[in-house]
Amino acid sequence: MNKELFALLKSRGYVYQCTNLEKVTEMLDSDDKITFYLGIDPTADSLHIGHFVALMLFRHLQDAGHRGILVIGGATALIGDPSGKNDIRKTLTKEQVEYNFKEVKTLAKRFIKVDGDNPAIILDNTDWINTYSYIDFMRIVGVHFNISTMLSADAYANRLEQGGLTFLEMSYMLMQAFDFVHLNKEYGCVLQIGGSDQWGNIVAGTSLNKKMRFSKDESSSKSEKNDIYGLTCPLLLTKEGKKMGKTESGILWIAHDKTTSYDFYQYFYNIDDTDVEMLLKLFTCVSLKEIQSLCSNDIIEAKRVMAYEITRLVHGEKEAKKVLHVIRSLFNGEASGENAPESEYVVNYNKINVVDLFYNAGLVSSKGEARRLIKQNGVAVDEQRCCSPDDVIAKPIDRDFVLLKKGKKKYMKVWFQ
Repeated sequence: MNKELFALLKSRGYVYQCTNLEKVTEMLDSDDKITFYLGIDPTADSLHIGHFVALMLFRHLQDAGHRGILVIGGATALIGDPSGKNDIRKTLTKEQVEYNFKEVKTLAKRFIKVDGDNPAIILDNTDWINTYSYIDFMRIVGVHFNISTMLSADAYANRLEQGGLTFLEMSYMLMQAFDFVHLNKEYGCVLQIGGSDQWGNIVAGTSLNKKMRFSKDESSSKSEKNDIYGLTCPLLLTKEGKKMGKTESGILWIAHDKTTSYDFYQYFYNIDDTDVEMLLKLFTCVSLKEIQSLCSNDIIEAKRVMAYEITRLVHGEKEAKKVLHVIRSLFNGEASGENAPESEYVVNYNKINVVDLFYNAGLVSSKGEARRLIKQNGVAVDEQRCCSPDDVIAKPIDRDFVLLKKGKKKYMKVWFQ
């Protein structure tokens, strides 16, 4: 039981906006536990770093005894949320969404409790959205939305400035708002959590709930008794205000087959010093006092703790320890390649141009970057610096792989067939 749960969440950086600060604080700190929900659309077959904060907030609420619902939006994923996008999302097939749903559900279970005490339930909004015909849905829900008000929301206003917005995308807000109303009616859900980019959609849900109650002439429509509320957490940003999670090879994914545990650790270890304290607060159980001491006295050790704990959170303790073993071997002069992360790329011939090798192995994002690094003495093969973009790398006589090195810290083992 935590009488100061809200204060704890705020001190660790989870609180960004509330629809009603006083009421949300009261609900979270109360002995009477509430039901809350978080929505994630399966627009990809993996979660990524952008989902971290909301999922951690979900777990904190669960651990405090509040009842959690995770809605994986099979219906909303077919529409696409325009929030934070400069162009329309790629339209997914139903088969793609169904596949993504299963993958996201599996990954989400790493962060939230789905068994034991106070397990979360996982739902698909297709189960209630698809029970309505288009006309019925618009008559029940669409009638409560004013186009002028919708267009003033950041999610739509920004898109209009960029040159366009489809009617398909505008229907997204209606669907997510109705999710909240449905969950309130069927499960007694009174709080929606999400990233700050979901503020407009969350507010739309709280507003729709009031309007639908009022339209039914409910006697309690003017009281707060049946109100629902929203709480957003900040997006994960660097000190420059850019979204975290962009790597040379793309987004930092949670699925191991998309981002290895080694690359995951290295990404966080190489984070700017000024972001270490924030990440320790959000993604570890280290006390606030110890975090402050670590960051003040030994920022390198603070980085190691942070990178290890986040890797353990996402990939498990076994993988996190394996990464540490690899790093110690590589950076203690034991770079034999035995423990280095392996590229999925395999060289099918005995010789290959060094630029092609680094690009195909995924260590650089372009061949131009490979050429530039070679000229700057920034890459090596088997600890030997490459001098020219025209260098040819041959299969070693004594083994079937070479060890690539980019900069001072990034290694990759590439096999010859």
